[in-house]
Amino acid sequence: MSAALAGAPRAHAVAGPFFEDLEVGMRVDTAPAVTLTDGLAAAHRAIVGGRLRLALDAELCRAVTGQPGLLVDPQLVCDVAIGQSTLLTQRVIANLFYRGLAFRRLPRIGDTLRTSTEVVALRQTSAKPGRAASGLAALRVRTFDQRDRPVLDFHRCAMLPLRDPVGDTRRADDLAAVGAGTLDLRVLAAALEGWDPQAWRGRAPAPAPGASWCVTAGDVVSSAPELARLSLNVAAAHHDAASTGSGRRLVYGGHTIGLAAAQATRALPDLLAIVAWHGCDHLAPVYEGDTLTSRIELERAEPLGGAGGGTLLHLRSYVRARRAHDHAAEPVEVLDWHYVAAVA
Repeated sequence: MSAALAGAPRAHAVAGPFFEDLEVGMRVDTAPAVTLTDGLAAAHRAIVGGRLRLALDAELCRAVTGQPGLLVDPQLVCDVAIGQSTLLTQRVIANLFYRGLAFRRLPRIGDTLRTSTEVVALRQTSAKPGRAASGLAALRVRTFDQRDRPVLDFHRCAMLPLRDPVGDTRRADDLAAVGAGTLDLRVLAAALEGWDPQAWRGRAPAPAPGASWCVTAGDVVSSAPELARLSLNVAAAHHDAASTGSGRRLVYGGHTIGLAAAQATRALPDLLAIVAWHGCDHLAPVYEGDTLTSRIELERAEPLGGAGGGTLLHLRSYVRARRAHDHAAEPVEVLDWHYVAAVA
């Protein structure tokens, strides 16, 4: 140790909480607010390939929404909200699920987002031989714009390590009910208030329930740490391979979802916006260089009603990964995403 450091006060570790540090009711809202700009949208599109028309075509967006300017791709909004919530999950081992995500309004270029994250349930996982103790933290994430208007409200669940690798916190909350329930049609319709889907004259008829699509030309996962940085995601597993225990960085789950959304708009090019997620389960990790493909199923269609008409499609994307390091291996199921999209 140098003479300059001898006797210096001990440096504070810059890292997130362990599982034992969390308490139900704990809330953080100190992540920087983010203004959604054209540059941010372009960088996001370069990574995930978003093709949502209302985020690309200003004239079409004005005709449908009745307002000038572009809609922000809902996946970018979700990525920023999730990134802002990661102050509590910097030590994350894995993200297990998202549930009940519903847009209260769909932001536009120029809006500014801030997020509040609350711990709503905690459950320590079952002990396994040779594996350090861990626990599941269920979080409620709520995002608002610069006028304090609600934008997003959803739950996510993260697995975190214990400080004591053989500790027992006796935390045993039931996570099954967290974020469960049926999405409220009135909430989804309110997010599209004032829209006139019929203004899009080039639309195709809405597909019939039971239809399905296979996107066989995959998308390679690239720029993984760049997307994490862009969205303020500070989870170490997405930046530092040494933090994962496997020597490989994990791809942020929203990256996989963003590519799945882009593939959905290739299969269904007339989607106006993704307005809600019933749920999203991460089935296996994704690594940079993997190639993702999707199978998309239309479960049901629901008329929006109102003067502008429109339909909500309840879709499900099943995503598989071809591993970059083993092209001969069978693809791995990595994502089960159940979501709602608006069409004319």
